Amino acid sequence: MKIIEVAEQQRWDDFVTSHLEANFLQSWDFYEFHKNRGKKIVRRAVVDDKNEIIAAYAGVVETAKRGTYMAIAGGPIIDYNDKKLVREIFADIYRAGKEAGCVFVRIRPQLPLSDRSLRLMQELGLKKAPMYLSVEYAGILDLGKSEEEILAGASQGFRRKLRKAEKNNIEIVANAEKWAIEEFCKLEKKHAERQKYVAFSSSFLTKQFEAFAKNNEVLIYTAKKDGEILAQNFMIFYGAEASYHYGVSSQLGTKYSAAPLLHMAAMREARKRGCRRYNLWGIVGLEEKSHRFYGVSEFKRSFGCEELKYTPAHDMILSPVKYQITKIIETARKRKRHV
Repeated sequence: MKIIEVAEQQRWDDFVTSHLEANFLQSWDFYEFHKNRGKKIVRRAVVDDKNEIIAAYAGVVETAKRGTYMAIAGGPIIDYNDKKLVREIFADIYRAGKEAGCVFVRIRPQLPLSDRSLRLMQELGLKKAPMYLSVEYAGILDLGKSEEEILAGASQGFRRKLRKAEKNNIEIVANAEKWAIEEFCKLEKKHAERQKYVAFSSSFLTKQFEAFAKNNEVLIYTAKKDGEILAQNFMIFYGAEASYHYGVSSQLGTKYSAAPLLHMAAMREARKRGCRRYNLWGIVGLEEKSHRFYGVSEFKRSFGCEELKYTPAHDMILSPVKYQITKIIETARKRKRHV
């Protein structure tokens, strides 16, 4: 086995998409987005004696006042049953983090939560992170089911909203043109003000959109009535998964129940592209009624989705003393934000 830096997009994406559990979090274009933000990125792989990739991970180095760290979301992509390979790649993650001057490396593996997965993290010397990294609890729809089967599994409330929307003469448009992300950014600011959260910057959303648009991996779905935008979904299509990355709506969009129509249209496109699952992205537990995402989680559950818990983010600690500062700050921040 040998560790290499991967410089060819096709080679990288061919390996990542050959793993059904993978999604855009380890895609080439997601890290092109981070590069365009001025961030240092790492793309490394283990190759065998035939120079074939057998494991890989991509990470982004983030700078913060409390200390520099590397984030590896949805990775590494690896056969976790191969203990030798796992040790090899986690040792390389340690080296890469040290080379980048990191206090710690935060890893949220694309691995379903189980007692076995938690033991593995412990055996590798990782500690559960005080803050999440990307989605750890997701709602998943099986696109092997027909539209009729999915609707049969949805709640009565969801089907009622869908029927209502279908009677409202709502137009659904999907494209990757510049105007779509511009409108999305405008609507997101209004949505954030109404829902009382901090909006992403237009630059952040636009750069992300542009990175995925280059390879036809993104579409903005827009619901309109009488020329007015009601709601929009930012969808990413990569490998086996279609991801509902972001969604925004106006007050009028809520009134006319536009959101279900956007999702049904995106699911049809996902099937055309050969996607196997539709990821509704983050949800929170039924008991977490004070969580700020509880309401949107209930909406996602109304689809009748399966609930998938990933192994939560764990930290590979490279500088124990400095890491304690991060742990104190992030623990306090998590309580304050109710996340």
